[in-house]
Amino acid sequence: MSDLKYLNAYPPHLLDQVRRLIADGKLAGHLRGRYPHAHAVRTDKALYSYVQDLKDAYLRNAEPVAKVAYDSKIGIVQQALGLHTAISRVQGGKLKAKHEIRIGSVFRDAPPEFLRMIVVHELAHLKEKQHDKAFYKLCCWMEPDYHQFEFDLRLYLTQLELGGERLWD
Repeated sequence: MSDLKYLNAYPPHLLDQVRRLIADGKLAGHLRGRYPHAHAVRTDKALYSYVQDLKDAYLRNAEPVAKVAYDSKIGIVQQALGLHTAISRVQGGKLKAKHEIRIGSVFRDAPPEFLRMIVVHELAHLKEKQHDKAFYKLCCWMEPDYHQFEFDLRLYLTQLELGGERLWD
């Protein structure tokens, strides 16, 4: 049985339930039942608009995001779902930061809840740099079901790692 590396921080009783789903061959069906459809945000332009709408709704005073894109170089091997980067450059006598958000291209065909969870996570880094209590409080303010979606997304990553098919092509 897999060591469930994407779920190792969860309590043993949840891990036992996941192991049973895997052993019974029901993990994919469980995920499809909870999340029957993929989102419609397919292009980088649509993703940028999606991120800007969320940012405008929840983080109007945060620094602007210069670029948003799906990135095929972000793989689940690095255990990264998305990346928030700040590229600093000198402009005149000031240091300017340009923020970019990149989402793993594996999530181009994921449910809307998974995309929202990842975007909320990356947007929260505009205000909170560390994964601390304030960071997760901000995530939950933007998406009240943040923790459930994160858990289910980790189940999906486990499904992929076990050689299961992508569920929302």
